[in-house]
Amino acid sequence: MASSPASTPSNADSPQISPATSGARHGGDLVGQVLKNQGVRFLFTLCGGHISPILVGAKRLGVRVIDVRHEVNAVFAADAVARLTGVPGVAAVTAGPGATNTITAIKNAQMAQSPLVLLGGATATFLEGRGSLQDIDQMALFKPHVKWAASARRVRDLVPMLERAFRVAQAGVPGPVFLECPVDLLYDEPTVRSLYPFQGDEKPRGFGQKMAALYVNRHLNKLFKGAFDEVPANRQVIAAPQPREADLEAAFNDLAAAERPLLILGSQATLRAPESEALAEAVERLGVPVYLGGMSRGLLGAGHPLHMRHKRRKALKDSDLVILAGFPMDFRLDYGRSIPSRTKVISINRCRKDLYKNRRPTLAVQADPGLFLETLASQIERDGDEWTGWVEQLRARDQERDDQIAEQRTVETEHLNPLDVCHHIDQALADDSVLVADGGDFVGTASYITRPRGPLRWLDPGAFGTLGVGAGFALGAKLVRPEAEVWILYGDGSCGYSIAEYDTFVRHNLPVISVVGNDACWMQIAREQVEILEDDVGCGLARSDYHRVVEGFGAKGLMVNQPDQLEATFAEAKRLNAAGHPVLVNAWLGKTDFRKGSISM
Repeated sequence: MASSPASTPSNADSPQISPATSGARHGGDLVGQVLKNQGVRFLFTLCGGHISPILVGAKRLGVRVIDVRHEVNAVFAADAVARLTGVPGVAAVTAGPGATNTITAIKNAQMAQSPLVLLGGATATFLEGRGSLQDIDQMALFKPHVKWAASARRVRDLVPMLERAFRVAQAGVPGPVFLECPVDLLYDEPTVRSLYPFQGDEKPRGFGQKMAALYVNRHLNKLFKGAFDEVPANRQVIAAPQPREADLEAAFNDLAAAERPLLILGSQATLRAPESEALAEAVERLGVPVYLGGMSRGLLGAGHPLHMRHKRRKALKDSDLVILAGFPMDFRLDYGRSIPSRTKVISINRCRKDLYKNRRPTLAVQADPGLFLETLASQIERDGDEWTGWVEQLRARDQERDDQIAEQRTVETEHLNPLDVCHHIDQALADDSVLVADGGDFVGTASYITRPRGPLRWLDPGAFGTLGVGAGFALGAKLVRPEAEVWILYGDGSCGYSIAEYDTFVRHNLPVISVVGNDACWMQIAREQVEILEDDVGCGLARSDYHRVVEGFGAKGLMVNQPDQLEATFAEAKRLNAAGHPVLVNAWLGKTDFRKGSISM
């Protein structure tokens, strides 16, 4: 697990950090100033002596420091902040195990194209490779999974390198970056000098020690030379990749000729988070029936006539033009096979590689997909009825599927029908609610039924399919939108990854609501494993008292296992939440075959 503080005496060569000289400036102050200037409001962390000056420096300058119970959730929280604001989220973790604990969340952010900055502590520059506490090759660990990784070598490097980190994280295809900050760059100079040999009362003896003393002094002088000469700049807004006029004209012509166009929006279309309302207006103005995926769910609100929710595969088969806006042809589109070869495909993506993944589109547009759609919509004048029949055909299919689901949710099960639970969640959602999806079978069921009420009100891990994002994402969402109802939809398997963060919710006064779909099973895996391999090994769980677990952290827990209790239970959860309490609802599910055959590979 994480992090022993860097002051733990693991061996004789490890530096022992003493209190900083009163009033002395240090590298943590420089880091804090850059964060403030870049518009960072929250710094997520799990404390460690390697990074303590960063936390103190950020707090002094008004950046709110939120400490979690596992470093992976610090990065998940930073990811959520980035998705909801467009400003890179920031996490700081201590060296060694503190850094290694973040790698799943970093990879998730890379695949979700979320701009975030991870600050990693490291051993003192003088002790690298000598067996000091928590000293590993962190650069080799992170380089394959981030856009940019670097290690500061002097105090004066902290400001320009951190500012570069923010630029790189946001430019082109956004993603995570890693900046390693060795401990002797972060503490004040008198404290650091006191850790090195021959810098205090100890005098060198003999030629060898005198030469060592000269080397140490030279190293320290280089470390601190011009330490505070670099003045942090104000935030620079990174422009999104612009569309070309030729591509806009080609798309305009293809759309004008289409009889059955279809728009598929992915998370990348919402990267310009502050412009989400403008994107929604553009989609509405285009008038093309649309399927929304990932972070784009909820873009048009609940029940918009252009928003289709079901039978996407059949709609793709029937369409004559498919516009993929920030949605690569990966497993979610059956690697491009969901779209007939006769159908024209316009793919818009910031990433050139994703434009051509698995299949070459008719028109490949390397630009920000949201900006492209907004520009295209501004150039179109519609009669309003070009595709009325096509839209009505798709809506009839949607209604047919909704009717089937409504009928299936009335089927009695041993405990609660999961479709009925999701229906009652949807009925309970406030207009300002944010939904965090963290689970397999239960969350997959919820995606058919729950309807996000507006743009940027649905958070799921993305293409990596990561379990465990729930508490971290909810933490970031609640900080960004303190007045909103934030709901975590947990499977009972995924809940185990982050339930300890209920302690964080309580300590930082961040009331969220979570619903655990408790079917005592890793159901999404068990469905196929049992049928294909006739063995449920590794899939069984207990119907654990998750509601009692959170009560131990000071939150409120509720349990429901009868259908006639659902409405009252969710009403009580909302009441407790409004009173300032984090709440967990433990919902005992029965088994259905609703999602049979839904495994993805």
